[in-house]
Amino acid sequence: MRGYEPSSYGDGIADVYDDWYGQLEIDAPVETLARLAGAGPVLELGIGTGRLALPLAARGLNVSGVDASAAMVQQLRAKPGGDRIDVVVGDMAGREPAGPFSLVFAAVNTFFNLTVPGAQPACFEAVATRLVPGGWFVVEAFVPDPDQAGDGVRVRSLAADRVVLTVTSTDVADQRAYGQIVELVDGQPVRLRPWSVRWATPEQLDAMATAAGLTLRHRWSNWEGAAFGPDSVRHVSAWRRIADLG
Repeated sequence: MRGYEPSSYGDGIADVYDDWYGQLEIDAPVETLARLAGAGPVLELGIGTGRLALPLAARGLNVSGVDASAAMVQQLRAKPGGDRIDVVVGDMAGREPAGPFSLVFAAVNTFFNLTVPGAQPACFEAVATRLVPGGWFVVEAFVPDPDQAGDGVRVRSLAADRVVLTVTSTDVADQRAYGQIVELVDGQPVRLRPWSVRWATPEQLDAMATAAGLTLRHRWSNWEGAAFGPDSVRHVSAWRRIADLG
Protein backbone atom coordinates (compact mmCIF):
# COMPACT_ATOMS: atom_id res chain seq x y z
CA MET A 1 0.00 0.00 0.00
CA ARG A 2 1.56 3.31 -1.10
CA GLY A 3 2.66 5.45 1.84
CA TYR A 4 2.14 2.71 4.44
CA GLU A 5 4.76 2.58 7.21
CA PRO A 6 5.29 0.12 10.10
CA SER A 7 3.74 2.69 12.44
CA SER A 8 0.70 3.41 10.24
CA TYR A 9 -1.69 0.89 11.76
CA GLY A 10 -0.95 1.78 15.36
CA ASP A 11 -0.91 5.51 14.73
CA GLY A 12 -4.29 5.25 13.00
CA ILE A 13 -6.01 3.03 15.55
CA ALA A 14 -4.47 4.11 18.89
CA ASP A 15 -7.25 6.50 19.92
CA VAL A 16 -9.99 3.87 19.53
CA TYR A 17 -8.12 0.59 20.05
CA ASP A 18 -9.31 -0.06 23.61
CA ASP A 19 -12.92 0.82 22.73
CA TRP A 20 -13.03 -1.27 19.56
CA TYR A 21 -11.08 -4.28 20.82
CA GLY A 22 -12.06 -4.25 24.48
CA GLN A 23 -13.85 -7.59 24.02
CA LEU A 24 -10.61 -9.47 23.37
CA GLU A 25 -9.89 -12.07 26.02
CA ILE A 26 -7.37 -11.34 28.75
CA ASP A 27 -7.60 -13.97 31.49
CA ALA A 28 -6.77 -17.09 29.43
CA PRO A 29 -3.76 -15.64 27.56
CA VAL A 30 -2.39 -14.09 30.73
CA GLU A 31 -2.67 -17.42 32.58
CA THR A 32 -0.92 -19.31 29.78
CA LEU A 33 1.80 -16.72 29.25
CA ALA A 34 2.51 -16.39 32.98
CA ARG A 35 2.84 -20.17 33.28
CA LEU A 36 5.35 -20.32 30.42
CA ALA A 37 7.25 -17.28 31.66
CA GLY A 38 7.94 -18.67 35.12
CA ALA A 39 9.83 -15.96 36.95
CA GLY A 40 10.35 -13.96 33.73
CA PRO A 41 11.38 -11.54 32.40
CA VAL A 42 8.94 -11.17 29.49
CA LEU A 43 8.98 -9.28 26.17
CA GLU A 44 5.83 -8.49 24.19
CA LEU A 45 6.16 -7.74 20.49
CA GLY A 46 3.58 -5.14 19.46
CA ILE A 47 2.79 -4.24 23.05
CA GLY A 48 0.19 -1.69 21.96
CA THR A 49 -1.91 -0.21 24.77
CA GLY A 50 -0.90 -2.94 27.23
CA ARG A 51 -3.92 -5.28 27.14
CA LEU A 52 -1.74 -8.25 28.16
CA ALA A 53 1.44 -6.55 29.33
CA LEU A 54 -0.20 -4.67 32.21
CA PRO A 55 -1.91 -7.69 33.83
CA LEU A 56 1.30 -9.70 33.42
CA ALA A 57 3.23 -6.92 35.16
CA ALA A 58 0.56 -6.82 37.88
CA ARG A 59 1.48 -10.44 38.63
CA GLY A 60 5.00 -9.32 39.49
CA LEU A 61 6.66 -10.17 36.17
CA ASN A 62 9.26 -7.85 34.69
CA VAL A 63 7.64 -6.95 31.34
CA SER A 64 9.22 -5.09 28.43
CA GLY A 65 7.78 -4.30 25.03
CA VAL A 66 8.39 -3.04 21.55
CA ASP A 67 5.91 -1.27 19.27
CA ALA A 68 6.27 0.58 15.98
CA SER A 69 3.70 3.21 16.98
CA ALA A 70 4.54 5.98 19.43
CA ALA A 71 0.81 6.76 19.60
CA MET A 72 0.03 3.27 20.92
CA VAL A 73 2.82 3.52 23.48
CA GLN A 74 1.43 6.88 24.60
CA GLN A 75 -1.89 5.18 25.36
CA LEU A 76 -0.02 2.55 27.40
CA ARG A 77 1.91 5.18 29.33
CA ALA A 78 -1.33 6.91 30.34
CA LYS A 79 -2.59 3.80 32.18
CA PRO A 80 -1.78 2.88 35.80
CA GLY A 81 1.52 1.01 35.79
CA GLY A 82 2.23 1.83 32.15
CA ASP A 83 5.12 4.11 33.04
CA ARG A 84 6.95 1.19 34.69
CA ILE A 85 7.16 -0.93 31.53
CA ASP A 86 10.31 -0.58 29.43
CA VAL A 87 9.19 -0.01 25.83
CA VAL A 88 11.24 0.46 22.68
CA VAL A 89 9.48 2.35 19.87
CA GLY A 90 10.63 0.66 16.70
CA ASP A 91 10.56 -2.38 14.44
CA MET A 92 10.00 -5.66 16.26
CA ALA A 93 12.21 -7.42 13.70
CA GLY A 94 15.32 -6.03 15.34
CA ARG A 95 14.72 -3.19 17.79
CA GLU A 96 13.70 -5.35 20.76
CA PRO A 97 15.20 -4.73 24.20
CA ALA A 98 18.33 -6.83 24.66
CA GLY A 99 17.03 -9.26 27.27
CA PRO A 100 17.60 -12.10 27.87
CA PHE A 101 13.96 -13.16 28.33
CA SER A 102 12.27 -16.34 29.46
CA LEU A 103 9.27 -15.54 27.24
CA VAL A 104 8.70 -13.46 24.10
CA PHE A 105 5.22 -13.30 22.62
CA ALA A 106 3.12 -11.65 19.91
CA ALA A 107 -0.69 -11.78 20.27
CA VAL A 108 -3.69 -11.34 17.92
CA ASN A 109 -1.96 -11.50 14.52
CA THR A 110 0.62 -8.88 15.54
CA PHE A 111 3.44 -10.96 14.06
CA PHE A 112 1.82 -10.58 10.63
CA ASN A 113 2.29 -6.80 10.85
CA LEU A 114 5.83 -7.53 9.66
CA THR A 115 5.14 -7.04 5.95
CA VAL A 116 8.59 -6.32 4.49
CA PRO A 117 10.08 -9.41 2.76
CA GLY A 118 12.48 -11.15 5.12
CA ALA A 119 11.24 -9.34 8.23
CA GLN A 120 9.44 -12.33 9.73
CA PRO A 121 12.46 -14.70 9.61
CA ALA A 122 14.57 -11.81 10.94
CA CYS A 123 12.19 -11.46 13.86
CA PHE A 124 12.53 -15.15 14.72
CA GLU A 125 16.32 -14.74 14.64
CA ALA A 126 16.19 -11.64 16.85
CA VAL A 127 13.89 -13.36 19.33
CA ALA A 128 16.06 -16.50 19.49
CA THR A 129 19.14 -14.48 20.42
CA ARG A 130 17.19 -12.82 23.26
CA LEU A 131 15.80 -15.99 24.82
CA VAL A 132 17.43 -17.83 27.67
CA PRO A 133 18.01 -21.55 27.01
CA GLY A 134 14.62 -23.12 27.64
CA GLY A 135 12.87 -19.83 26.86
CA TRP A 136 9.64 -19.60 24.87
CA PHE A 137 8.45 -17.69 21.80
CA VAL A 138 4.65 -17.66 21.52
CA VAL A 139 2.65 -16.40 18.53
CA GLU A 140 -1.14 -16.14 18.30
CA ALA A 141 -2.43 -15.80 14.74
CA PHE A 142 -5.11 -16.78 12.26
CA VAL A 143 -4.73 -19.83 10.03
CA PRO A 144 -4.75 -18.62 6.39
CA ASP A 145 -7.51 -19.97 4.15
CA PRO A 146 -6.08 -20.37 0.63
CA ASP A 147 -9.60 -20.49 -0.86
CA GLN A 148 -10.72 -17.23 0.70
CA ALA A 149 -9.59 -14.11 -1.19
CA GLY A 150 -11.44 -11.76 1.16
CA ASP A 151 -11.69 -8.71 -1.11
CA GLY A 152 -14.63 -6.46 -0.40
CA VAL A 153 -16.30 -4.02 1.95
CA ARG A 154 -17.77 -5.03 5.31
CA VAL A 155 -19.91 -3.01 7.70
CA ARG A 156 -18.16 -2.91 11.06
CA SER A 157 -20.71 -0.77 12.89
CA LEU A 158 -23.75 1.28 11.95
CA ALA A 159 -25.66 4.02 13.77
CA ALA A 160 -27.93 6.91 12.81
CA ASP A 161 -25.04 9.34 12.65
CA ARG A 162 -22.05 7.05 12.12
CA VAL A 163 -20.89 4.13 10.00
CA VAL A 164 -17.58 2.27 10.11
CA LEU A 165 -16.57 0.18 7.10
CA THR A 166 -13.65 -2.20 6.60
CA VAL A 167 -12.28 -2.21 3.04
CA THR A 168 -10.06 -5.20 2.24
CA SER A 169 -7.86 -6.18 -0.70
CA THR A 170 -5.78 -9.35 -0.84
CA ASP A 171 -2.89 -10.70 -2.86
CA VAL A 172 -3.06 -14.45 -2.26
CA ALA A 173 0.11 -15.21 -4.22
CA ASP A 174 2.10 -12.76 -2.09
CA GLN A 175 0.26 -13.78 1.10
CA ARG A 176 -0.75 -10.19 1.81
CA ALA A 177 -3.90 -8.37 2.77
CA TYR A 178 -4.31 -4.65 3.22
CA GLY A 179 -7.05 -2.09 3.49
CA GLN A 180 -8.67 0.75 5.35
CA ILE A 181 -11.05 1.10 8.25
CA VAL A 182 -13.23 3.97 7.02
CA GLU A 183 -15.09 5.95 9.67
CA LEU A 184 -17.91 8.24 8.53
CA VAL A 185 -19.42 10.50 11.20
CA ASP A 186 -22.14 13.03 10.46
CA GLY A 187 -20.67 16.53 10.28
CA GLN A 188 -17.05 15.37 10.57
CA PRO A 189 -14.30 14.66 8.02
CA VAL A 190 -13.86 11.08 6.84
CA ARG A 191 -11.33 9.20 9.01
CA LEU A 192 -9.10 6.56 7.41
CA ARG A 193 -7.26 3.97 9.52
CA PRO A 194 -4.97 1.87 7.27
CA TRP A 195 -3.80 -1.68 7.98
CA SER A 196 -1.63 -4.26 6.24
CA VAL A 197 -0.58 -7.84 7.02
CA ARG A 198 1.60 -10.50 5.44
CA TRP A 199 0.35 -13.87 6.61
CA ALA A 200 2.22 -17.13 7.04
CA THR A 201 0.95 -20.66 7.50
CA PRO A 202 1.77 -22.58 10.68
CA GLU A 203 4.17 -24.71 8.61
CA GLN A 204 5.96 -21.61 7.32
CA LEU A 205 6.26 -20.27 10.86
CA ASP A 206 7.71 -23.61 11.97
CA ALA A 207 10.33 -23.39 9.21
CA MET A 208 11.33 -19.89 10.37
CA ALA A 209 11.53 -21.13 13.94
CA THR A 210 13.69 -24.13 13.01
CA ALA A 211 16.07 -21.91 11.04
CA ALA A 212 16.42 -19.69 14.12
CA GLY A 213 17.17 -22.63 16.42
CA LEU A 214 13.71 -22.93 18.03
CA THR A 215 11.62 -26.09 18.35
CA LEU A 216 7.82 -26.33 18.32
CA ARG A 217 6.56 -27.67 21.64
CA HIS A 218 2.85 -26.69 21.65
CA ARG A 219 0.22 -25.70 19.11
CA TRP A 220 -3.28 -25.03 20.41
CA SER A 221 -6.41 -23.67 18.76
CA ASN A 222 -6.94 -21.17 21.60
CA TRP A 223 -5.36 -19.88 24.78
CA GLU A 224 -7.23 -22.46 26.87
CA GLY A 225 -5.12 -25.20 25.25
CA ALA A 226 -7.78 -26.78 23.02
CA ALA A 227 -6.40 -29.21 20.44
CA PHE A 228 -5.32 -27.78 17.09
CA GLY A 229 -6.69 -29.57 14.06
CA PRO A 230 -7.37 -29.26 10.32
CA ASP A 231 -10.51 -27.16 10.94
CA SER A 232 -8.89 -24.72 13.38
CA VAL A 233 -9.12 -21.10 12.24
CA ARG A 234 -6.62 -19.77 14.80
CA HIS A 235 -3.53 -21.10 16.52
CA VAL A 236 -1.39 -20.36 19.53
CA SER A 237 2.06 -21.75 18.81
CA ALA A 238 4.88 -22.05 21.33
CA TRP A 239 8.47 -22.69 20.24
CA ARG A 240 11.29 -23.28 22.67
CA ARG A 241 14.99 -22.52 22.60
CA ILE A 242 16.47 -25.82 23.68
CA ALA A 243 20.20 -25.35 23.20
CA ASP A 244 22.83 -22.66 23.37
CA LEU A 245 22.79 -20.89 20.01
CA GLY A 246 26.47 -20.08 20.26
